[in-house]
Amino acid sequence: MTPELHTKYVFTITARIAEVTSAGDIGTGIRRIIPIVGGEVKGEGINGKVLPFGADFQIIRPSELIELEAKYAFETDDGAVVYVENKGIRFGPVDLLEKLKRGEPVDPKLIYFRTMPRFETGAEKYRWLMEHIFIGSAARHADRVVIDVHQVL
Repeated sequence: MTPELHTKYVFTITARIAEVTSAGDIGTGIRRIIPIVGGEVKGEGINGKVLPFGADFQIIRPSELIELEAKYAFETDDGAVVYVENKGIRFGPVDLLEKLKRGEPVDPKLIYFRTMPRFETGAEKYRWLMEHIFIGSAARHADRVVIDVHQVL
């Protein structure tokens, strides 16, 4: 018998973003860079602020499948710094993805946006972040990305 996987919600990362910079068509898709300029982390037992540096490095494939790789950090309310490397994909109907690119609102339920965040920190209190696997369910808005982070049990 195969063991079942379960998840538990642990916190939400809201990353504020700036204007998109495009490096253009790189042959395998369009390379985009989206600066991360701040935000917040809220959850049971972990709260803090997203630090104002880092970026999401994306490739938009010809099928509009978007591959994401964000690198940034947050500081907890008690002073620990946590580095985040978050890879994932975003996909949905082309017309809705075009609306998102223009900064127009789209119901997040209509877009598949999942990530696999990894965390690094030297703070003993938060070492559990490095000792577990996490998945994220995310939503893109005009000025921010909201990621609900779940621990895989």
